[in-house]
Amino acid sequence: MANPELIQRAEVLIEALPYIRAFQGKTLVIKYGGAAMEQADLKEQFAKDVLLLRLVGIRPVIVHGGGPQIGALMKRLGKEPRFVGGMRVTDEETVQIVEMVLVGKINKEIVGLINLHGGRAVGLSGKDASLLRAHKRLHRMPDGTSADIGLVGEVESVNPEPIRLLEENGFIPVIAPVGVGAEGETYNINADLVAGDVAAALGAEKLIHLTDVTGINGEDGRLVSTLTKREAERLIKAGVIDGGMLPKVESSLRALTGGAQKAHIIDGRVPHPLLLEVLTKEGIGTELALWAAA
Repeated sequence: MANPELIQRAEVLIEALPYIRAFQGKTLVIKYGGAAMEQADLKEQFAKDVLLLRLVGIRPVIVHGGGPQIGALMKRLGKEPRFVGGMRVTDEETVQIVEMVLVGKINKEIVGLINLHGGRAVGLSGKDASLLRAHKRLHRMPDGTSADIGLVGEVESVNPEPIRLLEENGFIPVIAPVGVGAEGETYNINADLVAGDVAAALGAEKLIHLTDVTGINGEDGRLVSTLTKREAERLIKAGVIDGGMLPKVESSLRALTGGAQKAHIIDGRVPHPLLLEVLTKEGIGTELALWAAA
């Protein structure tokens, strides 16, 4: 008789089979940030999880942030970060720091780690092949007025061609959320919102946000496993969804209305969150969809 523990391991692999079959050849857009991007052990796990998904025929596309790292470098250079309504005030000097950190440092670290484990990752910024065309985003203040917070951008259009080209040739695209304007100017864009727009442009099977919380909590403070667009909008209006969760939900709703099938907000602090969400029956965190399941 075989060892029961070995049999259980085999059963875990078999559980993944229908999900591998269902998602083979499909695109998953992963917004990578928070603890999963900062803790060494979680970074290693993330790289291996992404590689495993690619090896079984699923197409991961990574969009990463880097707010804490940008803030740390600004302070080292003697520049105090400023925020208005949670958005970084971005002057000419700041946008150079943003681009340096996101494109020159973080993007290459993620690419290097995936490749170290045998993957074929390629780094992109929104400037490459005009991947992210953008215009200035004015911040709406509580009193209804608009505030100019500098070179903060809103995605105008996503060029899916370079992403598709990489996907079709077995590469893993890793995208830094830096956009380009009509006059060639650089824009700092919220990575959550970029992920949503990229997922919509690709008609992704899933958009997955890795966060530092278990998911979305309802009015009773308990985790909500499934939310429709209407329910999410109601929780926003009631002030239940607020703060840092707002752009993640806005991103998810943009992705869904633009053609993505599902969106997920999951805890990136747990071991192997991508595999738990994509390749198991229960999944983790909160799933968002346009409509309730029939």
